[in-house]
Amino acid sequence: MKMIGVNQVYRSSKFAAAVMAGFVAVTLGGCAATQVALSHKDLDVQTKMSNSIFLDPVSPTEQTVYVQIHNTTDKTLNDAEIAQQIEASIQADGYRITTPSKAHYLIQANILQVAKTDPSAASNALSSGFGGAIIGAAAVGQATGNGRSTVEAGLLGGLIGTVADSLVKNVTYVMITDLQLSVHSKKLVQQTTTADLQNGSATSSNQNVVSEGHWIRYRTRIVSTANQVNLKFADALPKLEAGLSHSVSGLL
Repeated sequence: MKMIGVNQVYRSSKFAAAVMAGFVAVTLGGCAATQVALSHKDLDVQTKMSNSIFLDPVSPTEQTVYVQIHNTTDKTLNDAEIAQQIEASIQADGYRITTPSKAHYLIQANILQVAKTDPSAASNALSSGFGGAIIGAAAVGQATGNGRSTVEAGLLGGLIGTVADSLVKNVTYVMITDLQLSVHSKKLVQQTTTADLQNGSATSSNQNVVSEGHWIRYRTRIVSTANQVNLKFADALPKLEAGLSHSVSGLL
């Protein structure tokens, strides 16, 4: 009878353990990727406003609006189409689009950023409100993120799991917009603007400017997000623009 050496048994056991670890890693990797794919298979678009704006009803003669949309992002957006969508929705509610000098309402929006991000960064941008911080370059889309070690799980399991993760990503795009709504006032409105100007690292100057006019200003931030597995920017952008248009037109 042929005897099996101790070293051979040890090597066989070690190989079996590696195979088993690889099998477990593949199974877990596949489960994680499948779970992400199923949980985020449908496109989810949400638009939120940092602060609510409440306006008093006006007579039909004062239901006049001027809309101005600016794009200061590094992306090419169809801001003219966004303005047209907002105007069409406003007109459907009985308002008339006119020039700034004849408008009772001025809607001015600046699209600050369109980027791939994660939900927590988008939430922080919303919480910052008008003029607050936007999303940094470090915030990117999430992978499946099961946190395993390829050494512990085995080379084969790690390799296959990495491939699975690279094919299935939970992607979120965000559009951040600061908005100013101005309402014409028959009474004179006094406004004080304060600026803190930095002069080098140790000196600063304060400026106070008092002005008078006939506009009451309201400011808010609108954050739209689009989330889906392996979402492409070209597919997300129209949904983000539509979410912004719907939110802005709903102010009146």
